[in-house]
Amino acid sequence: MALAPTSSTDPAGYAPSATDNPGTADLRYYVFALFFIFGGITSLNDVLIPKLKGLFALSYFEVMLVQFAFFAAYFIVSLPGAALVKRFGYMRTASIGLLVMTAGCLLFAPASFSGAFPLFLGALFTLAAGITIVQVVANPLISMLGAASSASSRLTFAQAFNSLGTTIFPYVGARVILGSLSKVDEKTLSGDALTAFRATETAIIANAYMAIAAALALVAVLVYLGRTRLREAPATATSLTGGFDLLSRPRFAFGALGIFVYVGAEVSIGSLLTNYLMQADTLALAAVQAGKLISFYWGGAMIGRFVGAGLLQRFQPALVLLAAASLAGALLILSGGTAGAVAGYALIAVGFANSIQFPTIFSLASAGLGSRTADGSGIICMAIVGGAIVPLITGYAADVSTLRMALAVPFACYVIIAAFALFCRRHPVTV
Repeated sequence: MALAPTSSTDPAGYAPSATDNPGTADLRYYVFALFFIFGGITSLNDVLIPKLKGLFALSYFEVMLVQFAFFAAYFIVSLPGAALVKRFGYMRTASIGLLVMTAGCLLFAPASFSGAFPLFLGALFTLAAGITIVQVVANPLISMLGAASSASSRLTFAQAFNSLGTTIFPYVGARVILGSLSKVDEKTLSGDALTAFRATETAIIANAYMAIAAALALVAVLVYLGRTRLREAPATATSLTGGFDLLSRPRFAFGALGIFVYVGAEVSIGSLLTNYLMQADTLALAAVQAGKLISFYWGGAMIGRFVGAGLLQRFQPALVLLAAASLAGALLILSGGTAGAVAGYALIAVGFANSIQFPTIFSLASAGLGSRTADGSGIICMAIVGGAIVPLITGYAADVSTLRMALAVPFACYVIIAAFALFCRRHPVTV
C-alpha cells in the first residue's frame, strides 16, 4: 500500500540527520516495523470488502465506502497529525497514533455486536486516523537514515517493508475472514438464519481486529519507552493551511494529482481483485482462494520496490515512472480484453508495475521546493484521499457495466501518471 511521502525536513522545518542523532541507528527498525504494520492493516480492507459485500448485500459502489471511510482520514487528519508532531515530538506522537489505531480496532467489537455497516465504517475511519498520524511521524524519520540525495531510493526500500505487510496480512486475513464464505451462500438464508449468520461472521471480523489491537498496544508501549532516544529540535508554530499556495506551481500541482490518481488506482484494483478473480470467465475461484491471491498483487509491489530502489539509482526517475505507468496501463488492457488465467494474472501483475510509482511521483513533484518540502509533504499526504474517491467511481462503473469495463477507471489514472512523467522529463529541475 502506498504511503505518505517522506521529506528531508521535519514538520517544524528542522533538517535532522544521522549525525544529529548518532545513537538513533536502531530507530530504523522502529520505522521499518511501523511501515510493515500499517501497510498490512491497510491491505486487510481488500479482504473485508468481499466479506461485507456479501454479508450486507451491498453494491460495488456501497461496499467501496469501506475505502472512502478509510482514506478520507488522510485528508482530514494529515495536517493535524503534523501539528501533533510539533507539539509532542516524533516518538510520543507515534505512540498516540498507535493508540488511536488500537481504539479503531477495538471499535470493531461494537460494530459486530450491532451488525450495522455504518459502525464498521466508523471503526475503519478511526483506525485510518491512527495510521495517518503514525505515517506523519515515520516519513521524516526516514530522512535520518541517510543522505537527502538518496531519499527516493531509501523510501522505496522502506516501502518494501510496507509491501511485506501487505503481502502477509491478506493471505492470513483471507483464511481467517473469508473462509466461511466458500461454505455458505448467504443468498439462500433469510430471517433468523440470516441474522445468526451475520452475527457469526461479523464476530470473526471483530476477533481478528481484537488480536491486532493487542499487538498495537504492545508496540505503542515499546515506542513510548524509546521516546528519549531521539534528539529533536524545539517545536515551532504551525499552520494547518500553510502549504496550499504550492498548488500554484504547475509541477507540484501535477504531482499532487499524480498521487491522487495513483493511490486511487492501486486501491481500486486491490479492492475489486477478489471479486474479479471469482468471476466464471476469469479464474472462477472461491472467495478464500481468490482472497489469498491478493498477496501476490501486493507481493509484486514488494519485489518491484527492491528492484526499483536499484533502478532509480541508475536511470532518471521520470523515465522509470513513465515505464512503470505504461506497463500498468498495458496490463489493464490485457486483463480487460482477455479471459481466463491471462485476465486474472495480468491484473495481479499490475502490483509489480505499481511498485516505484508513489515515491517517484513524490520526489519529482517536490523537486525544487527546498525549505517548503515539509509543506509539500503535508499537501501530498492529503492527496492520498484519491484512495477514497477513485474506488467509489470504479465501484459505480462496475455496477452500471461490468468489472472488466470498470478497469477503464484505473487505466485513466495511469494515463495521467504517464503524462506527469513526460512533463517532468521535458521540464527538469536542478535540485
